[in-house]
Order: sequence, then C-alpha cells, then structure tokens
Amino acid sequence: MRAFIEEQTKGGGYSTASEYVRALIREDQKRQNEERLEALLLEGLESGQAERLTRGDWEEVRQEVRRRLGERRKRGA
Repeated sequence: MRAFIEEQTKGGGYSTASEYVRALIREDQKRQNEERLEALLLEGLESGQAERLTRGDWEEVRQEVRRRLGERRKRGA
C-alpha cells in the first residue's frame, strides 16, 4: 500500500502522502454530500408535493443547495 501511495503522490502532483490522503478524504466527503443531496431531492420528488416542478426547477433547487453548502464549508460549519 505504501508503494501505491508514493506512486500516486508523485504522479498526481502532490507534495506529500498526507496531501494525497487529504485530497482523497475531501473527494469522498464531496461524493457523500452529493449522494445525500440526490437522496433528499428524490425524497422530495417522491413525496408527491412537488409535482408542479419541472426538471429545470429541480436543477435550480440543486444549484441553490450546492451554493449554500459551499458557503457553509467556507465558514467551516
């Protein structure tokens, strides 16, 4: 495993193995947040109360949620 991490560190332009691992963790957090967002959006859609929203409306909702999540991350919340 150590050899793999060292190879990825060098090949990926990371200064240290720790930097590489932090990047992996951030990417995993992002993926989990996106999965959670998708689940919440589907839950809302399947509730039957959002039938009047178009796909475009949902895309706007998704973008707004992502914007707000980004603001929270910047604040460290």
